[in-house]
Amino acid sequence: MIDLYYWTTPNGHKATMVLEELQLAYNIHPINISEGEQFSEKFSSISPNQRIPAIVDNSPNDCDKSINIFESGAILQYLAEKTGHLIGNTTEDKYKVIQWLTWQVAGLGPMAGQNHHFSHYATEEVPYAIKRYQNETSRLYSVMDKQLASTEYLAGTFYSIADIACFPWIRIHEYQNQDISNFKHLERWLKAVSKRPATIKALEVAKISTQNQL
Repeated sequence: MIDLYYWTTPNGHKATMVLEELQLAYNIHPINISEGEQFSEKFSSISPNQRIPAIVDNSPNDCDKSINIFESGAILQYLAEKTGHLIGNTTEDKYKVIQWLTWQVAGLGPMAGQNHHFSHYATEEVPYAIKRYQNETSRLYSVMDKQLASTEYLAGTFYSIADIACFPWIRIHEYQNQDISNFKHLERWLKAVSKRPATIKALEVAKISTQNQL
């Protein structure tokens, strides 16, 4: 059984998506970040960065004690390697996946996050920052669109944790002031991932779990 410490953010959705795809048993422990629950002593001992998601794997493959994993990219890679799925079957394929996973956690996530902040949450309007991060988000969408022009999924013909990492951020394209119709291949990919049974289940389960805490 895996304990998932979660809230309904794009990074949080990555964790529920991968757990559903891999059909791993898990319990959700909602961490209401609006109430500051991420700063509790218990959660901080699991996630030193005080950010969701984080997991505790109570049955790791190679040891008798539980393992704590924080940071969404690390969680995705850990669970893929634990099960041998969603990460490719060859060294070449594995590193195609890892490259796109790294691209997401180092680029798409932070840039789209700053887009969100300056477009919707900043206490004062900063036109330069709004334009800068919306433009960078658009550039990153173009990178994905170009890749998906020649491949079904980001790492090739197979669905992987790279796709899972990116989907929750692209899913909210309107919130990032992006017109998805300008990115035809990315739009096709978005629709395909949206229809996966595990994607649908992950979003439903997470919604119910957090609503029960409100």
